[in-house]
Amino acid sequence: MIVERIISIGIGYICGLFLSGFLYGKSRHVDVRESGSGNVGTTNTLRTLGWKAGAVTLAGDIGKVFAAVFLVWLLFHKGQPEMVRLLEMYAGFGAILGHDFPFYMKFKGGKGIASTGGLVLAFCPFAAPISLGLFILAALVTRYVSLGSVLGLISMFIQVLVFGKFGMFAVPEDNLIEVYIVFGIIAMIGLVKHRSNIKRLLNGTENKIGSKKKENEGA
Repeated sequence: MIVERIISIGIGYICGLFLSGFLYGKSRHVDVRESGSGNVGTTNTLRTLGWKAGAVTLAGDIGKVFAAVFLVWLLFHKGQPEMVRLLEMYAGFGAILGHDFPFYMKFKGGKGIASTGGLVLAFCPFAAPISLGLFILAALVTRYVSLGSVLGLISMFIQVLVFGKFGMFAVPEDNLIEVYIVFGIIAMIGLVKHRSNIKRLLNGTENKIGSKKKENEGA
């Protein structure tokens, strides 16, 4: 099954290379890497090109995870029916890696929040309401997108641990540790990607939604 895991991650990585914010910007003759925070994710695209661009980027960053999961399902659901859900998780993981570390951008991509949300929706949708709710609540109340992202990541991982114990992932019990490890890695990558935002939050200098100053708090 090692080969199947590698193939799933590879399929996901290829799908993750579709950076919708960057491509949308290019279609408007704008390189989002040279505007605002320089991030290719949803928040910087929204700030640079407007709400329509942000919505398209969000949909694309979520959709590519679903595309990766679906492709892996097509490939393995007949030959590996008992393991296909685990392989779908690896596909989503690969898509996040492709988004965060695209080789053609010298491995400098987005922060993976939208794509992580896509994996939550595809693999454990019952965790979405709390994670999404915390994200929206924090962003609306404090106007810090980065704080919402951090809280969403932490709550996602905690919920994965809880729901895994209740057997809600349709994954063999022997493989649950893999689920915990992969989601733990995803959460850690997201937090590391937000390390500068976390420092600014602690210092009280983080940029808020709607402020004129554009700092690096993209998704």
